[in-house]
Amino acid sequence: MRVRPKSEFLVFGQPEIQQDEIDDVIDSMHKGWLGTGPKVAKFEKDFSNYKEVPYVAALNSCTAALHLSLLAAGVGPGDEVITTPMTFCASVNAIIHAGATPVLVDVDPHSMNIDVKKIREKINSKTRALLPVHFAGRSCDMDEIVTIANDHQLKLIEDCAHAIETEYRGQKAGTFGDFSCFSFYATKNVSSGEGGMVVARREEDIARIKVLGLHGMSKDAWKRFGDDGYKHYQVIECGFKYNMMDLQAAIGIHQLARVEKNWLRREQIWNTYQQAFADLPITLPSPVEADTRHAYHLYTILVNEDQSGIARDQFLDTMAAENIGVGVHYLSLPEHPYYQQRFGWKSEDYPHAAAIGNSTVSIPLSPKLTDEDVEDVIAAVRRSLRC
Repeated sequence: MRVRPKSEFLVFGQPEIQQDEIDDVIDSMHKGWLGTGPKVAKFEKDFSNYKEVPYVAALNSCTAALHLSLLAAGVGPGDEVITTPMTFCASVNAIIHAGATPVLVDVDPHSMNIDVKKIREKINSKTRALLPVHFAGRSCDMDEIVTIANDHQLKLIEDCAHAIETEYRGQKAGTFGDFSCFSFYATKNVSSGEGGMVVARREEDIARIKVLGLHGMSKDAWKRFGDDGYKHYQVIECGFKYNMMDLQAAIGIHQLARVEKNWLRREQIWNTYQQAFADLPITLPSPVEADTRHAYHLYTILVNEDQSGIARDQFLDTMAAENIGVGVHYLSLPEHPYYQQRFGWKSEDYPHAAAIGNSTVSIPLSPKLTDEDVEDVIAAVRRSLRC
């Protein structure tokens, strides 16, 4: 493994790309099959086997997966969908694209996931679905969420962008809801550069998502242009250009094959950070809950000026000066002007999410990190905190 010179910037979230991925991408280019084809089909099959579910559809992003899941769930204008303010904007943008209205429930300050005790307060006659997010790889309280969904006859769509390996009480994240959506963005635990996957409970829903994901056509490109002859297609819905390419799947296939090995390395780095930072004036991630499996997607610390003696944004700048890349996951959604103007959201109405969003820092956590890289991160955190 290449040793990074200390003068070289450590890129946050950099994926570990091995020769297998490179060779398979080159193979696709030599064969001339760049779009949706046999490697997408293999990636779908491999993901189906990994999650132990029968119905999956590969798409070009988790955002597309969320959008089409909402449409397949029957969500549309006049409906409301309950979700969390501590998430990437795609979670609520997909709701808006479906024509519905996102409704926020504040997070639990320890898990940083949606506070299940407050969900029922936001349910009314317009509520159509729940969209919980397994934040940073930590599972939501799915027993209670499933109970709420069943009690109120709501569709359940899991946002599993951070949660490929996550489990809750022996059950894999993404197998609780009517739909679940996964991300293969460049920084994710399984990366295809860009990409997403939908898991659906019903075969007819995944069939519709596959049609919607490629212009509403009744047959995908592989079936139209395969070596068994041209196949005519019919447009049966007004769909979208959301299909995954074989070039993406060529990467994802090998990333998925190493996901468990990489998870062990992520766990090791996570535990190293927990021990190394235990004496520092910062708030560390809560311990992993009993009978769950954390995906260790993000390692987030909270840097509060009153506690740490340094403002969060100053800490970000100091870490960058130390050649260590960091992230912010996330400013709470009510902090953003668009949502303030459109929905009247105010950060003070979601105090836990606001407090987290104004103090959170994600530090590097990737199987690509060497032990020396991890030591450099730890040293940079200490120097930035003057500890």
